[in-house]
Amino acid sequence: MADERWLIAGLGNPGPGYAGHRHNAGSMVADELARRMGGRFRAGKFRAATVDGRLAGQAVTVAKPLSYMNESGGPVAGLRGYYHLTPGQIVVIHDELDLPFGTIRLKLDGGDNGHNGLRSVTASLGSRDYYRVRFGIGRPPGRMDPAAFVLRDFSAAELKELPFLIDRAADAVEALLSTGLAAAQNAFHGESPAAGG
Repeated sequence: MADERWLIAGLGNPGPGYAGHRHNAGSMVADELARRMGGRFRAGKFRAATVDGRLAGQAVTVAKPLSYMNESGGPVAGLRGYYHLTPGQIVVIHDELDLPFGTIRLKLDGGDNGHNGLRSVTASLGSRDYYRVRFGIGRPPGRMDPAAFVLRDFSAAELKELPFLIDRAADAVEALLSTGLAAAQNAFHGESPAAGG
């Protein structure tokens, strides 16, 4: 029987050298969720840093894989097995090139859209039936390689908005847990990030 628990995984690359990169948007949102829970990440089993607590009235484990992005699935699958969870109790937060900067979208299942972290999670879980909170980072300028773009820091203009957007993405995770997918989509898909709330 599955635990009454959610696993929320914020994807990124480990270490200070990657901390500010666009590819680490998911990890940044996980940090905000841990702050809201009043917890601190501890490196533990399955190559993941985790914090346990309650969020939106639910028992949750927020995790940041300590592997590189393209190996994110191992830690997520390890925690899933440890807590006896179904894929439908897992939320993965990740950066999304195909959404304008700051756009937040929620969905259940789907493809990986070229995202190495999602590809790894889907392969390791053997399922696509997990929730995703997608954090838009926009397309690279000109002919820049997307792989190079995601491994760059946010621009100065983006950095000004980033705390608000991370906050909003964390709100979207809480809404998903408390009201379900359809209501959370209604709340977060209708507004543009520039609208301020």
